[in-house]
Amino acid sequence: MEIGSKIKQLRYKCGLTQEQLAARLGISAQSVSKWENAVAMPDITLLPLLAEVFGVSIDELFDLTVEQKLKRIENRMNTEEEFPEPLFKEYEEFLTAQLTENKDRTMILWLLARLYHHRMEADARRVSKYAREAIMLAPAQKECQWLLQMAEGDAPWDWNIANHAGVINFYKSVIANDKGTPKTPLPYYYLIDDLIADRRTEEAREYVEKCAALPAHKPFLLEVYRAHIALAEYDEAGADGIMEAALEKYGDNSGFLFETAQYYAKKCDYEKAVEFYEKSWASEEDKKPRYTDALQGIALIYEIIGDSEKAAETYDRWICCLREEWGFAADDRAVVETEREKARVLQK
Repeated sequence: MEIGSKIKQLRYKCGLTQEQLAARLGISAQSVSKWENAVAMPDITLLPLLAEVFGVSIDELFDLTVEQKLKRIENRMNTEEEFPEPLFKEYEEFLTAQLTENKDRTMILWLLARLYHHRMEADARRVSKYAREAIMLAPAQKECQWLLQMAEGDAPWDWNIANHAGVINFYKSVIANDKGTPKTPLPYYYLIDDLIADRRTEEAREYVEKCAALPAHKPFLLEVYRAHIALAEYDEAGADGIMEAALEKYGDNSGFLFETAQYYAKKCDYEKAVEFYEKSWASEEDKKPRYTDALQGIALIYEIIGDSEKAAETYDRWICCLREEWGFAADDRAVVETEREKARVLQK
């Protein structure tokens, strides 16, 4: 149903004349008549007020299908930093209802998780802003420093907080209960990441070998894991040897080049890290649009070593990729956030 017909239907349902609707919207009755006869479309700024007058959501004005609504929710999370509370509640109620109505329960659960994470990110930005300001005023007070730690994911000192035992046990159960054929290696990767982070190297090695038996695993990634296990066991020479041998075999693989950059970044060998991030980025030249993870790593390294100018130049490359390769507009969330990071670096 076109929006003009939908407006006419809703106007009748509410018992409003064209003149009465126009008066509530602060426009002429002729404008309402043009909408309903498909001569013109309502200005986008009037949609929230139209929805309020009719007691419906903006989506309902367009009479979207369930699939269109789901895609709209996903797209808005990709492009908007924060939702007004009424819109969040609308999406929350719609998705919760879909848990029992939609056949694709996995998709609905994923979108619900994303919706809450989207709000969590917005809230975390506020926590960071106010906690940082409070800490600058009173650095001897612990409470806001703890809040900043939670909001920004700072490394906690206490082992009982810093360890990943809970998520490790979860992924072990995922692997044990995977009935797929062939089995996916993805939960193995997340499990091995957390085992290495906790220096549970024997278990990590065990799951690397189990993962190697899966048809869909990435051979180069297992070599990277073996190197990180060696690092976790304080065998830096052995770890470097594993990476150097793998480089001869997988040196033309963009994924391996990126992981090599990550390896050197974690060792604080920033010169080599930038070198391999650049090689990874260049290797994707014919696979546009490119993901910007490599540029993110480069920008962060330049900031760490105190070269704000090169960091800002890298953010410019990042923004250029978003605009030219991905087609984002200047006001899209990804561009706005990257511009903000560039401005922050230049303020130092």
